[in-house]
Amino acid sequence: MDRTEFMDRLQRALAGGVNSSQVAENVRYYQDYIDTEIRKGRSEADVLSSLGDPRLLAKSIIEANKRAGYIEGTNQNFDEERQEDSVREGARASGGTVRMPGWLIILIVTVVALLIIGVIFSVISFLAPIIIPVLIVVLLYNFIRSR
Repeated sequence: MDRTEFMDRLQRALAGGVNSSQVAENVRYYQDYIDTEIRKGRSEADVLSSLGDPRLLAKSIIEANKRAGYIEGTNQNFDEERQEDSVREGARASGGTVRMPGWLIILIVTVVALLIIGVIFSVISFLAPIIIPVLIVVLLYNFIRSR
């Protein structure tokens, strides 16, 4: 496989998983990488074989983008996301509401719940030296009274 075929396969494999600007950026990066390695004295075939299968390389890039939180899919999805971002920015500027991601809501609810539980246990541990003797006295009183 030569450089052109490698780059074509990489571009096609990336096209379904990342937006067009990321495809172009990655293709440019690997073209530059191949050129640099050839200038260092390596053969094109050696450089391409060290890179491996372009489909696996594309899969790695797509997975890395997913983990980094980039948008997956076609250019349409990318364009829609950019529109949503500009609408959100406009809403922020005008004082409108902004939607929070679900994971952030779950995190906030969890932190608040843990804080509430912590406060409850702090109050109980503070009052325990008072509550326990009072409960013992009340139980003994009820026990003696019932006899």
